[in-house]
Amino acid sequence: MKILLTGSGGADGVPGFFANSRVSQYAREHGGKDVRLRAGALIDGDLKIDFGPDTFAQCCALGLSAADWKHILFTHSHFDHYAPKLMQYAFPPFTDEGFRPAGVFGNANIVAGFDGAFDLSENIERRQISSFETAQIGDYTVTPIRAYHKLDEDSLNLIIEKGGKALLYAVDTGIYQEETWSFLAGRKLDALVIECSEGFQTTDYWGHLSCEQLLGVLDKMRALGCMSDDTVVCTTHHSHTGNGTHDELEAFFKPKGVEVGFDGKSIEI
Repeated sequence: MKILLTGSGGADGVPGFFANSRVSQYAREHGGKDVRLRAGALIDGDLKIDFGPDTFAQCCALGLSAADWKHILFTHSHFDHYAPKLMQYAFPPFTDEGFRPAGVFGNANIVAGFDGAFDLSENIERRQISSFETAQIGDYTVTPIRAYHKLDEDSLNLIIEKGGKALLYAVDTGIYQEETWSFLAGRKLDALVIECSEGFQTTDYWGHLSCEQLLGVLDKMRALGCMSDDTVVCTTHHSHTGNGTHDELEAFFKPKGVEVGFDGKSIEI
């Protein structure tokens, strides 16, 4: 299974859209891995995770075509992850008659959010998926788990399995609640892509992870038997408000065996 991070930034990206923070200014001046579009991922070239407002820019930057995607899985309905109106460009007059875009999978808010979003939106194939209920999606076995994030809907993190390998895509979430920890106990993960929005600048908000909180989550997963020394761990969903450049985040995480994600980073398991 090949995992491509199409975007590794938080809600307003890096540099922050309207921000003059230290990290934003550094990203503007230095570019490279410090410029982060809004978070998303692509599995094996055909399963897309989240479809936010930066999807077009990500396709251009990475040489991708959305026409190749067979399935789109949404984590939740926050705007940086969910831009349903962009799907209008999968239909005539923007595409040829008969083209079938990827099917959409997500919680009840995601599925309902396509209603009336644009002309022909009723032709989007949609299927609701729910926390702790396994679904077969093409060649993938997908088990959503409940994230601790947007509590007025079933916010999802995603266990994706194929060919005997298992990935947990853990974006957006704070520290899991007990029902999620209990469900994860004993599940073996080959890779973990995990958010680190708050970086070095912890706030009172409970719905994201700081660097230190992320390490605590890893300790808990090891204690529950989810991770081994061979499990690949990679961060994503970094915010400029976390006050860490890419190099600073690498200096912190590399000694701990954690890779720092960036736009275009590829992981193979």
